[in-house]
This record gives sequence, structure tokens and C-alpha cells, in this order.
Amino acid sequence: MRQIKIFDTTLRDGEQSPGCSMNLKEKIEVAKRLEELRVDVIEAGFAISSPGDFESVNTIAKTVKDCSVASLARASEKDIDTAWEAVKVAADPRIHLFIATSPLHMEYKLKMTPAEVLERTAAMVKYAARYCLNIEFSAEDATRSDIDFLTQVVNVAVKNGARTINLPDTVGYTTPQEMRALIEHMVKNVENADQVDFSVHCHNDLGMAVSNSLAGVLGGATQIECTINGLGERAGNTSLEEVIMAMHTRPDIFSDVETRIDTTKIYRASKTVYNIIGQNPPINKPIVGKNAFAHESGIHQHGVMAHKQTYEILTPEAVGITSNNLVLGKHSGKHAFEERVNDLGYELSETELLKCFEEFKVLCDKKKTLNDADIEAIVMHNTAADDNDDEDGYKLDWFAVHTSNFTTSTSTVCLIKDGQKFEAVSLGDGPVDAAFKAIDIIAQPIEHTFDLYTINSTSEGKDTLGDVSIKMTADNRTYVGKGLSTDIIEASITAYIRAINKMHKDAGKFKKEA
Repeated sequence: MRQIKIFDTTLRDGEQSPGCSMNLKEKIEVAKRLEELRVDVIEAGFAISSPGDFESVNTIAKTVKDCSVASLARASEKDIDTAWEAVKVAADPRIHLFIATSPLHMEYKLKMTPAEVLERTAAMVKYAARYCLNIEFSAEDATRSDIDFLTQVVNVAVKNGARTINLPDTVGYTTPQEMRALIEHMVKNVENADQVDFSVHCHNDLGMAVSNSLAGVLGGATQIECTINGLGERAGNTSLEEVIMAMHTRPDIFSDVETRIDTTKIYRASKTVYNIIGQNPPINKPIVGKNAFAHESGIHQHGVMAHKQTYEILTPEAVGITSNNLVLGKHSGKHAFEERVNDLGYELSETELLKCFEEFKVLCDKKKTLNDADIEAIVMHNTAADDNDDEDGYKLDWFAVHTSNFTTSTSTVCLIKDGQKFEAVSLGDGPVDAAFKAIDIIAQPIEHTFDLYTINSTSEGKDTLGDVSIKMTADNRTYVGKGLSTDIIEASITAYIRAINKMHKDAGKFKKEA
């Protein structure tokens, strides 16, 4: 069996896409989910790009023990030095350096000749190999490069110490047939190819990232670079959950390959990332979307009831989605709640369990019964990386709104901070706007824009929990707040306060750095 390594770049390529930035706590939470998934390599960031990126790469390198941690670096000594400084504390550090090889990139971006690119590749791979053996070299825009020149570059990289060769489809341009042929060519024409991992890193601009990655594996690639939920520049990257489950579901085609991924951890990792960036999966998103295992057509329903495989090629349990929809209520005890949480795949500390159980009991007074989706929402909201940001920030004490379709809405809000209570009242265009303006009077957030405000129900019924996500931008940084309540005004206020607390905390941090 060929072992296919999974190189996850959610924290680098995924996080750098617009609207998907994460703070340090959130990155660590994602890294822990990736470690649970048992990915082989976590690309934790681009260490030289900013002090914040260096800190996150270094912290993740210290935290993660069961997989390699990599930092991206351009083909320059300073980049490589910084990358090594960030990852050297890792259990298995990797330096990932790259240089462009396509005529277009060499002429207009690098302003270098092919000979200069060859020379730089040799020198910088050799320089990086002084630090460690785990060196990955990427030929940026490989799929639009001249095949003979690309082969020269790869041979030079391998000769000077690269042990992983990545051939990225940087702009999502290639097709599966071309990607397979490219990998087959490299396996055949690169010296000591049997000692090298060939890797594919595919973007999804034409919707073929997963297909191209799978074609690369069939051509001999032994590493796939991907992201949770397919996050990434423009149309995104290869989706980890899709490419893994494709190989898992079709052993007849991928008969000689295996990964070490624990597929039952996929759903939780996906949910974590979506929560952090303040988004929800499209309802028809493969593997993790709401409709991925839903059947409405009568013909489909009849077939599934007769035999699941008539219309389901994989089970929800295979990716960590529980099918037991046990209902809990106000008379359910802590033990029953804990057992259900564990069945859903969550391992909580005693502190986290108590916090979640307390909110569960509060919500039971507002909603008669809570199902799995509700319980999962409680757990995700109370164990999120940013949850502790409330400790030093504002908390909601109480609020009141008056609204109608013929008067201007009014809201009074009382917040608590450092043991003091602050009240404000404001008018607004609707109850949420009025409440937010009252909060602004108290918290005085820095100038920001609203990028996203969404309300989703966690389950069916008029007493369902409202799951509110707010995404704001200030000083080119993105801040996400989440709120959960049977009252969507309360959920909205909670989400807005959390986003403001993160904004204030960030502003204080940068003030200290300055």
C-alpha cells in the first residue's frame, strides 16, 4: 500500500483568503482538530509575513506533537531563516520553500531568467537543508510551466536536498488528465524519484481541484495538499473532506493507497472551521452540508428505507455525523447530557462540561426539548477558542426593545465590565440596529464595517435556537462573533458583544506592541 500523506494548509492558504482570518487562539483550536484528524503535515503559516504569523507558527509548532509542522518560505535566506526559527521546536519541523517556474511568473513577477531560477533553486534548497532533512520544494505555477524546464528545476531541487516536490496548480488551470501525466512524467524523469514524495496542490477555479488531486495520486503522487472545507484564495483549494472520502469510498480505484486520516473526525473539524470564520456550509456541500445525507424525493426515500446504499454511497457516521437524534429536556441530568455529548464525538473538560450543562438547563426553560443539533450548538459555542475573550470584556446583563411596524425601534442595553454596570438607550432601524447602537454608546468600538450578519436555526420548529454570526472588519482585520439563544435579538447582541471584545483585545495588544 502507498501511504498518501495529507498536507493541510487551512492555516496558511485557507486563512489568507478574504474574510477567513483567525486569531492565535482560533488557529490553535484548528491545529488541534487537524491533529485529531491525523493529518501528516500542518502548514501553520508564512512565518516571515508578520510578527503575528511568526507567533502562530511557533506556538503551533510547540503545541502539535503527532504531525509535522511546516512554515512557508520564499526562496531567500531571510525567509528560510525565519521559517526555521518558527518551526524548529516542532516534533517534526518542515521548511516549505517555493519559487515560480512558469514563463509568465518568471518574466512578470520574479523578473528572472530560467537560468537564474535554476541557480536560485539549487542555492536555496541547499541552504534550507542545512537546518533539517524535511525540506519541501514547490514550483509555483507548475502546471503552466514548460515541462522540460520544470523537470530541470525539480532535479536540481532533489539533488540539493528536497525530499518532497510539490507541483501546484496555482491558478486552477489544469485538467485531471494533464495532472496525472505531469506526475507520471516526474516519477519517470527525476533522478532518485523513489526517494521523493511528489505532491499536488490544486486550486478550484474551474471546479476540478479534487479531481486533479485524485488524478495526481493515480499518477504516482504520495502527498495531497488541501484545506478543511476547501478554503483558499479565489475559489479555494482541494477540499480535505471530499478528497479523503473519495479515496475512502472507491477502494476499487484507489486500491493500492491509504491515509492515516481518522474520517470520523471530519465533521467536527469542518464545523470548527466554519464557526471560526462565521460561515455555514452550503446546504449541498459534499460530505458536510445539511443536505449531504438528506432525501426528500419519494423514490429516494423508498430506496433508502429498503437499503441505504440505493442512494447513499457513504454513511454519515463515517465522517462523524451521529444518526441518533435522542431528545433531552429539563428533567435530563448531567450524566445523560455528558453521555450524549460524548456520543456526538466531543471530549470536554469538567469545566467545559459544567458550562455547557448550565447553558443547556437555561435553554431547557425556554425550549421544551433539545435535540442533537441544539446540543452540538451549545458545545461549539461554549468551547470555541474566542469564548474566553468575554472574561475581560463586556457581558450582557439585560436588554429591552420596543418595536413595531409604525414606530422607530428603541432599545435599552445594560452591559457589565469589571464589575461595573453600563446602560445606554438608542433608536434604530429595527430592534437589532437599535440594540447595536446602544452597545456602541457603551463600548465605543473602533470604526468598522459589517461584512456578514446571518441567523440560522439549529433545528426545526418555532422554538428552535437562533445561531447568529457576525463578521466585522476594522483596520484590515476580521472579527467574528457568535451568539446562541431562542431569542434572536439576544443571540444578535451576544454575537456583537463578542466581536467587539475581540476587537478591543486586539487593539490593546497592538497598542502594547507599538
